[in-house]
Amino acid sequence: MAKPTFWLRCETKALERRAALTPTASKRLIDAGFDIFVERDEQRIFNDSEYEAVGCTLVENNSWPTAPTTATIIGLKELEESTDPLPHTHIQFAHCYKNQAGWSDLLSRFHRGGGTLYDLEFLTDASGRRVAAFGFHAGFAGAAAGALALSSQKNGEKLGHLQPFENEGVMVASIRQLLGGSGKGVKALVIGALGRCGRGAVDLFRKIGLEEDDIVKWDLDETTKGGPFQEILGVDIFVNCIYLNSQIPSFITQDQIVAAGPQRKLSVVVDVSCDTTNPFNPIPIYSINTTFVEPTVAVGVGAGNPALSVVSIDHLPSLLPREASEQFSTDLLPSLLEFPNRQTARVWTDAEKLFKEKAAAAVAIVGA
Repeated sequence: MAKPTFWLRCETKALERRAALTPTASKRLIDAGFDIFVERDEQRIFNDSEYEAVGCTLVENNSWPTAPTTATIIGLKELEESTDPLPHTHIQFAHCYKNQAGWSDLLSRFHRGGGTLYDLEFLTDASGRRVAAFGFHAGFAGAAAGALALSSQKNGEKLGHLQPFENEGVMVASIRQLLGGSGKGVKALVIGALGRCGRGAVDLFRKIGLEEDDIVKWDLDETTKGGPFQEILGVDIFVNCIYLNSQIPSFITQDQIVAAGPQRKLSVVVDVSCDTTNPFNPIPIYSINTTFVEPTVAVGVGAGNPALSVVSIDHLPSLLPREASEQFSTDLLPSLLEFPNRQTARVWTDAEKLFKEKAAAAVAIVGA
């Protein structure tokens, strides 16, 4: 019987340094009887030699399209745009189940190729909680980017090219220094504060020195009344960490910002959730995802009013790529070990059922 095989593809998204499989997790899988193929990738935070040292087989960069169809392709971010059919089984974040831009075209590629998508966002345990998520590090890094943007803005500058930090300690120390030694005096509001992402944002704010009373923590109870929320205008940094799956009133609007005039305190919005193309996006004050090269986008605020910028980077954990990858891969490992039994393992059967439902909806739009 052939060994179960995972093929770790390279990430083609610019500056994406994380990995769905770390060398540590790969070793565990190999010890359990898996074959692991790893595409060479100079961008990845883990060196090729780290994978080779634990028994992985190295293959050429971006060679997964020619891999045997018996190999399961595993990665993180979106595939490159193409119309080619997809015959493989893929495990990744596809960002196509909530009617995001291009969702039906991508799913129709799977239909035409006979492949299957297991979306990492929708691998859940019996209670419905995701088995693995970058949420904590997304929130932590998002809050960090917000603090860096605020520091630049206070100096009359625009936040420049963001580079991954060597580790969390270096990140925290750098931000504290840029804020004059501490974040004391900065006020932040986190919506979704009880989730993984929100907890990460709160943790960063604490570590850079914000006082506890200046970290406003909102979750479902505080947002039940429905927005827009005037309270957002009274903080320096607003971080959105909610998981959006239905339409809700906007948290903040362009008209609200303009009407606030020069009295507005809000300087930076960090949309960690990054539902930029989602028709239900509750922060309709911007329309593009930002990048590590261009981390912020300016918001129209009206003549003579203080500047306001949005951070909407959709791979924030790459600011701490090694720690984020290790945590994610460790959390995902138990489910990967079950993958050979995916016809009966609930985490995989549920994910495949959802894929088939979404693919059918896509085919109804695009055609077979």
